[in-house]
Amino acid sequence: MDNPIGIISMQFARPFTGAELHYFDHAARLGFDFVELLVPEPEDNLPPAEVRRAAADAGVSLVLAARVNPQRSIASEDPAARQGGLDYLERCVEVAEAMGVSLVGGPLYGEPMVFAGRPPVPRGDDDIAARAARTIEGLAQVAPVARAAGVTFGLEPLNRFETDVVSTTRQAIEVVDAVGDAGLGVMLDTFHMNMEERSIPDAIRAAGARLVHFQANENHRGHPGTGHIDWTSVMRALHHAGYDGPISLEPFRRDDDRVGLPIAHWRAPHEDESAKLRAGLGVVRSALALAEVDQ
Repeated sequence: MDNPIGIISMQFARPFTGAELHYFDHAARLGFDFVELLVPEPEDNLPPAEVRRAAADAGVSLVLAARVNPQRSIASEDPAARQGGLDYLERCVEVAEAMGVSLVGGPLYGEPMVFAGRPPVPRGDDDIAARAARTIEGLAQVAPVARAAGVTFGLEPLNRFETDVVSTTRQAIEVVDAVGDAGLGVMLDTFHMNMEERSIPDAIRAAGARLVHFQANENHRGHPGTGHIDWTSVMRALHHAGYDGPISLEPFRRDDDRVGLPIAHWRAPHEDESAKLRAGLGVVRSALALAEVDQ
């Protein structure tokens, strides 16, 4: 399996602005094939043409990660928030097209919880059905726009503490199948799957040809190989699913276990993590190689 393997830009800096474009070269030197970049906000000062040129000069490709919030939620009952979600997803397509990027992944439906300070609340059957219908309707509107631009959206399930719309692979499959457009596929992240799936390999195989993006993250969001994810089984399942697309690493957890530390929030690195990144990349590449020979 020769899937391209990348690293998320948040590994190095957040916000990732025009001053951080030199990290593309750093990622390439570490051995990564692409950088997963958060869709820039206006204040990030990241002109698409400049980003595209910097990535090409470094010899890496790009994947984009959508950033939603309560005002960008196609699942919301608030019409303004729904329109904000649609407008944002269409802007994601425009940015991707300008950067020469073919994939935009993330929790496209909106409705963040813990990071937006929104607690889980009980919902009746009618409300649940209405939220699902709004999600499908919204994605059905933007998926053809993406496809026409040569872009594919990847719908990512998040764990139950980060959203209450799509948290499992089965739910993502249901939404993607209901939309039924090649502009929308499934994106999976083993950090979230570790909490929500009975079997990570079985969930990957169930996604099958719908899978368009994959994030290889440890159960504690550390560097691959430092947690309990069975990477050989995971990569073998990707092989069985016929997945040959990008695999990105998104390690957020730093070497810091102080009592009272808000581990859920991104923190800048306080050490050179190059050796850890190379080692984690090696774990994933080795598991990919074993997936084909160790059946």
